[in-house]
Amino acid sequence: MYPGTHAATTPDKPAVVMAGSGASLTFRELDEGSARLARYLHDQGLRRGDVVAMVAENTPRVFEVYWAARRSGLYITLVNHHLSAPEAAYIVVDCGAKALVVSAGVAGLAAAIGDQVDVPIKLAFGGAIPGSAAFLDYDAELADVSAEPLPEQPRGADMLYSSGTTGRPKGIKPSLPDSQVDEPGDTYIDLFGPMYGFDTETVYLSPAPLYHAAPLRFCATVQAIGGTAVVMERFAPEGALAAIERFRTTHSQWVPTMFVRMLKLPEEVRNRYDHSSLRVAIHAAAPCPPEVKQAMIDWWGPVLYEYYAATEANGITFVSSAEWLERPGTVGRAGLGVVRICDEAGKVLPPFEVGTIYFERDERPFEYHNDPDRTAAATHPDHPTWTTTGDLGFLDEEGFLFLTDRKAFMIISGGVNIYPREIEDVLVTHPAVLDVAVIGVPDEEMGESVKAIVQPAEGVEASPALERELIAYTRERIAHYKAPRTIDFTDFLPRTATGKLVKQELRDRYPH
Repeated sequence: MYPGTHAATTPDKPAVVMAGSGASLTFRELDEGSARLARYLHDQGLRRGDVVAMVAENTPRVFEVYWAARRSGLYITLVNHHLSAPEAAYIVVDCGAKALVVSAGVAGLAAAIGDQVDVPIKLAFGGAIPGSAAFLDYDAELADVSAEPLPEQPRGADMLYSSGTTGRPKGIKPSLPDSQVDEPGDTYIDLFGPMYGFDTETVYLSPAPLYHAAPLRFCATVQAIGGTAVVMERFAPEGALAAIERFRTTHSQWVPTMFVRMLKLPEEVRNRYDHSSLRVAIHAAAPCPPEVKQAMIDWWGPVLYEYYAATEANGITFVSSAEWLERPGTVGRAGLGVVRICDEAGKVLPPFEVGTIYFERDERPFEYHNDPDRTAAATHPDHPTWTTTGDLGFLDEEGFLFLTDRKAFMIISGGVNIYPREIEDVLVTHPAVLDVAVIGVPDEEMGESVKAIVQPAEGVEASPALERELIAYTRERIAHYKAPRTIDFTDFLPRTATGKLVKQELRDRYPH
């Protein structure tokens, strides 16, 4: 299935609606617009396996460009519009884009990129890009192009870049399937559709930026099945609750920091909005503190469904609210691939021993574009179809996976492994804490010691007394050796829009 299927049956139904502005595309508009762009790109010489890059804010036209690529055998690369111009230009160049589509909504960045990259086709929509003559007007260029679908519509794919939390972003390039866009075989439709009950009545709320994998892929999956994607221009805690009520949202997807910020709204605000339409609230992208998840289940009911995966799509685990309540902290059992926990030498470990998480697949699911060394580092030393993204965890005796942290962030203090996530999960529940990151800093005696970097809640003043209170709070709840020795306070913690801490930026402040 793809939007063209539903353009024939429900042409006037919204395929995407913006939660704030109300701007939308119907299935007819999405089908015709994406077919027109697909034909234009084909006429300009793009062929199967070529790349279209896009830089835009959350806007309905993202899906027009996305589906144009998906229905013509092309790769689509969404670029984070919060990057600097050199960072964004690096991705456009690295992915090998032959077409670049930008929005006037990010005109400053678009102009800077346009001057730095040599891409044959450059299109801008929503207005001109001031200061740049590089971009042609999207609508003018496509005005006379036929909306008749191309005779062949090979299935394309996204080629997205990792968030770069541990280094420079990596392009994740899957193999293109040997099928047409309207034929069966789409992994997200086949796997997530039945898992979460997506159907033509689904109203799916997406509060995150579309340049990230989950928001883009899940919205597209809902559209392919015939539901409506409701996209927030940007996340705001009360705005998200209002959108659930206004659009009678049936499904949604969140990251844990969004849960934290909704839970910290005053109770009278939280109770102001009706969430009874919500059947499934998916969360992923970052580990969720158990106390936060329990609070969300208490509030919304057992509608939370978590999955553990990565942009690499090398494997997936799933867990329902009921399963999680029986095993608090688990991210579930494998739904795609087989989970293997291995030590540094690649030996498979028994239950409850922490090691690197690999997913075993029949075929290698991805490679890092232009980076064979990183591809090799993500591959098991003895099994070429076992891959990892560097996360650590363990399995219980029934195969439920528990995460500990990323290997790159593990603290080794006095020869003991300490996982920052465990400490962060405790501190974020303190009412004085809005956000927190835990890192290891140099220590002459211990090698590393534990430091917490805390963003205080609104109205809370950072002080030595608060530092002592937070350290004591942690020591009451986990082993004393894991508690932070010191706490620094900050007005801001660097996170990606999907809630991942950019810890490398923090670690750089305390060089080893």
